[in-house]
Amino acid sequence: MSLLDRRVRGFRLVDLVAAGLLVVLVFGVYLAKTMAGRERVEIARVERQIREEKARIRLLQAEVAHLEEPARLEHLSVAYLGLAPVSIKRDVNADGLADIARTAANTGRLPDHGMPAAPHAPLGIDPTRPVPEPAPKPEADAE
Repeated sequence: MSLLDRRVRGFRLVDLVAAGLLVVLVFGVYLAKTMAGRERVEIARVERQIREEKARIRLLQAEVAHLEEPARLEHLSVAYLGLAPVSIKRDVNADGLADIARTAANTGRLPDHGMPAAPHAPLGIDPTRPVPEPAPKPEADAE
């Protein structure tokens, strides 16, 4: 009697092994499908979260664009800080700076506007000239 013809309780041993393998395969396929379904749900959740984050990024970029609008910033700087754009009369080249400094030093006022240059008295030196070296101090004779 061969192994293929051997009988257990009226069934051939090959039939019992095949039925057992079939049950194991059915159970394996069931587990694989269940795990794949869970993965699909997880993937859908992550994709939804990515879409929400992208929408949030677009919203934040729009908010930053609004907050950085030059007209809005200019309005806020005027309203809250009292700042204003610089007048074209204030535009000066490098050569004109020396004249403005000399005028401010002599008169104590900035040209064209009559604004005080500084809260101190006019300088007695020409700010456009180099500062002379200080004279050496006379040495005291050690007695």
